[in-house]
Amino acid sequence: MRLLFAGTPAVALPSLDALLASRHEVVAVLTRPDARAGRGRTLTPSPVKERALEAGIEVLTPTTLRDPEVEERLAAIAPDAAPVVAYGNLVPPAVLDLPRHGWVNLHFSVLPAWRGAAPVQHAIIAGDEVTGASTFRLEAGLDTGPVYGTLTETIRPTDTAGDLLGRLADAGSGLLVRTLDALEEGILTPVPQPGDGISVAPRLSTDDARVRWQHPAMAVDRRIRGCTPAPGAWTTLPDGSRLGLGPVRPAPEVTELAPGEVRIGRGEVLVGTGTHAVRLGEVRPAGKKAMAAADWARGARLPEPTVLGSEAGE
Repeated sequence: MRLLFAGTPAVALPSLDALLASRHEVVAVLTRPDARAGRGRTLTPSPVKERALEAGIEVLTPTTLRDPEVEERLAAIAPDAAPVVAYGNLVPPAVLDLPRHGWVNLHFSVLPAWRGAAPVQHAIIAGDEVTGASTFRLEAGLDTGPVYGTLTETIRPTDTAGDLLGRLADAGSGLLVRTLDALEEGILTPVPQPGDGISVAPRLSTDDARVRWQHPAMAVDRRIRGCTPAPGAWTTLPDGSRLGLGPVRPAPEVTELAPGEVRIGRGEVLVGTGTHAVRLGEVRPAGKKAMAAADWARGARLPEPTVLGSEAGE
């Protein structure tokens, strides 16, 4: 089949690579426009654009798909199907109907669970033990289209969102290729999503990534892992500056610390929660690189006592 691939970030690359190696022909790639990144705020192409250009494929970077000229170009490409992985732009109804097999989206949850922009992050934060990926046909609703296929993946106790998303991106690429193969062969019919078990996973904001130390240690651990690497978990120091937080380890033997209270020991930094303490891993002080919490604490000259997040009511 002739394919128009739509995707933007690095998580879409395994699928693009798998499609380039498949029996199908990727005739064009649709991705978000170049965005400013880094300290220099220089315009940077998306990972998908870079890979497509390396492969000699036509790249389209419209700001919107509602532009008549864009619609005309997509119609001229005449794709049989348009696989989508984390494209990040709205596909309007007029464009949805262009490919004869529609737009086939790879979504990183087992639908109808965790519809939305951040399914992996929300699955970890919620404490799910199993998640997965789904291929489904795009329609006007938010991830509401009928499902072609699914796979499942265990969420490991130390998984960050980045870890889990990486595994799902790799496994999901195979699911996407198998879905397109079956569509071409005419042996696959999408199944409507059930009306129960629906949950929503909106994009996480910076405030969502703030750690509330009065929550149980298990919830603190899951929130930090779910926000790693983005948007990045954080708390505040007594002077009001932010401290970025990497994944923590439970310290169930330490129960006497108040929520947010810091104890610096030999080679470790403990912080109290609503249940037992946790051991900090890497931290990122404002304006500095990530470092081991014990190294940070030695040079930070924290007052006694130090309570993280206290001025913000965390």
